This record gives sequence, structure tokens and C-alpha cells, in this order.
Amino acid sequence: MSNSYLWISICFVAILWSCETFDPNVDQAGEDEFKALEVDQDINEADQKFSDVMYVPIYSDIYFDHQNQKVLLAATLSIRNTSYSDSLYISKIDYFETGGDLVRSYIERPINLPPMATVNYVIEKDDDTGGPGANFIVELSSTSKDIRPLIQAVMVGETGNKGFAFATDAYSLKKR
Repeated sequence: MSNSYLWISICFVAILWSCETFDPNVDQAGEDEFKALEVDQDINEADQKFSDVMYVPIYSDIYFDHQNQKVLLAATLSIRNTSYSDSLYISKIDYFETGGDLVRSYIERPINLPPMATVNYVIEKDDDTGGPGANFIVELSSTSKDIRPLIQAVMVGETGNKGFAFATDAYSLKKR
């Protein structure tokens, strides 16, 4: 094999490798980040001293200038367990679009977020299904009444040579 064929083969392999899509929601073991935290047994509702339903505004695109040009955004949903000692159970993470229709449900079974742990989920920049008024509904519970989870969304975008980022906080819809 001549050097030129070897060089072409190496370039071809490098191009194919660079085209591999990276999923930010998959851990190093290749498992969906939410799936990896699923609990095996049902959560006993009677043991739960805290429960809440949280609304998290997300923007998958925003209007950028007076000509109503849209800029697509990447959005990261971040759910943080701020307790040093108690687990946080998450039983629903649903994503809705601007018109209020369900786009997708992210978990099938409840997940356990250990003390001081964080779980993130990324809505990629090219996924504009949510629109400018997208949102998440997150249902949480814990055996501790003193737990104070923190849920935020961080949106990142760019236009031309300017980048920008902003965050939104979750709002409680029903707290027990």
C-alpha cells in the first residue's frame, strides 16, 4: 500500500470518528443518566414527608433582535439534592412545548438522587420542539420534611461572535 492510500485511509477514519454524535445525557458507561438512577422498588407514599411539583421554564429559542430573529439555545435542566443526609426521589420529569402539549416524558420509574448529588439533562441546541415557552414539570418527594431541593435551568446560545447564557429557577406548584 502506498503512502498516499494510507494517508487517505487515515483521513477517512478520522472524518468518520469526528462525525460521531456525542449525547450529553449518557454517562461514561453508555447509560442514560436518569436510567442509571432508577429505583428497583416502589416508593412508599406514606413514608414521604415532603412532596412537591415544580414548574421549570425553559427556552429552546428566543427572539434576538427587532426583526424577530430567533436564536436556538441549548438548555440544561439541573436537579440538585442539597441535603447532607437524605435522598430525593424524582417521580416525574415531563417536557412541554409552548402550546402546553407534552413533548416527552424523561423517566418511566422514579429515580433516587442521593444526598448532595445532582442530575442534569440537556436539551440540545438543535432540538427546538419546545419553543420559547417550553417548560418542565418535575415531581419530587423525600422521607425528610426538611429537604430543600434546588432546580434550575441554564440556557446557552450564541449569535455571530457573541455568546450569552442565563438561568431560570423552578417554582413550586404544590408543596406538602
